Amino acid sequence: MDKLDKNFFETCIVYNLLTNEEYLGSLVDVIEPRFFSDKNIQTIVRVISAFFIKRGQAPTITEIKAHLDTDELRKSFKDVVENFRNIDQKFNEEELYENTEQFIKEKAVYHTMLDVADHCEKGNIDTSDILSKFEKACGINIAGGLGLDFFPELDIHIEDLKKEEKYIPSNWEWLDRKLGGGFLEHGKSLYLFAGATNIGKSIFLGNIAVNIAAQGKTVLLISLEMSELQYAKRVSTNISQVPINELTGSADTVKQKLVKYKQQKPETQLIIKEFPPNAITVTQLGSYIQKLVHQGIKPDAVVLDYVNLIHSPVGNNSYERVKHTSEQVRALSYTFGCPFITATQVNRAGLNEQNPGVENISESIGLAATADCIMSIWQDDGDVDLGIIRMGMVKNRYGQNFGSCNMAIDYTTLTLSQTQNIINTEEADAVDEAFSMLQDND
Repeated sequence: MDKLDKNFFETCIVYNLLTNEEYLGSLVDVIEPRFFSDKNIQTIVRVISAFFIKRGQAPTITEIKAHLDTDELRKSFKDVVENFRNIDQKFNEEELYENTEQFIKEKAVYHTMLDVADHCEKGNIDTSDILSKFEKACGINIAGGLGLDFFPELDIHIEDLKKEEKYIPSNWEWLDRKLGGGFLEHGKSLYLFAGATNIGKSIFLGNIAVNIAAQGKTVLLISLEMSELQYAKRVSTNISQVPINELTGSADTVKQKLVKYKQQKPETQLIIKEFPPNAITVTQLGSYIQKLVHQGIKPDAVVLDYVNLIHSPVGNNSYERVKHTSEQVRALSYTFGCPFITATQVNRAGLNEQNPGVENISESIGLAATADCIMSIWQDDGDVDLGIIRMGMVKNRYGQNFGSCNMAIDYTTLTLSQTQNIINTEEADAVDEAFSMLQDND
């Protein structure tokens, strides 16, 4: 439901707090007595919460009565229980949790607003603290259900094994093979390209966006470094194959090619959205995506250029801030049911490394820990002249986490491709490893 009768729903909440220990455990850390307009319910919620925090379990009716040491408290409890007659005491669990989460978020935002107004009136204005409070209120999450009871519910697991996992191919054969077919269509995953400054991270992300959109998908490309129109030039040169330096003088030709492309791929959508660096939070990004969804634009993939440039109000250093941001971005892939693909920089130690590893991720190893797959990109001496850029797999929750391949890069159109005459270095690496083992044995 979009709107709740909050006064009526207060009774539903307190009833379930009294009768459903799992429900109580899900709420005890986020619920506050002041969220309830009914004074009697405030009193009972205070008693129930205090007991659960102290004992780790829900109080019985007898235990609650033992804490009602005044006539006023006993009357409050009696009045609350009397109201239970007005509700159907059977609840759809999913509906109950969703409505409760909405109720608590709205109440938390409302009281945060009152607190902030009070602090501002007293001259205590800390914008970072204010933002943090609102993000905390908006980020409240209540997880329902007990999880998968593995052996009793084994059939659920077996049925899942029989389902064919759906992927969105990158259209790069080596990468798709490593990922098991491509980027997971249902999301719940964060993919990360890691490389040095100016190595071509944005080129990789731009190509990924175009390759996915070419499959009739809707792609949201978030830019935190360059403007929307600058990114549009990269997309145009990639699709039209008109060199980027010639786009201005070939505007009519470019338009004809792009119109023809759209006619051939009518379902393709590519939204390019620019935000200033370090000005948008993950919560604000989520709100923007939700706005698109409400307008009928549901992204099949989100390409974010790049994750380190999102502002985090949480954390006292870069490690904590980037870790928090990456975790929240990955959470968005759950919320919107699509993969998030982004990039990051490697640290100084990784600048001259072949196939930089997770230890070379800059600012926060927490980002490396959060990402589901990390692809490194780098170039050796002479690769620029040869039009080669290298891609390696350094972390992969869905398959092999080793190996590398060489990509062809056309710098005139910023197009990446994997062609037959570009050596797949996995085989070469395997030969080198076997040769080294023979030498060691000698």
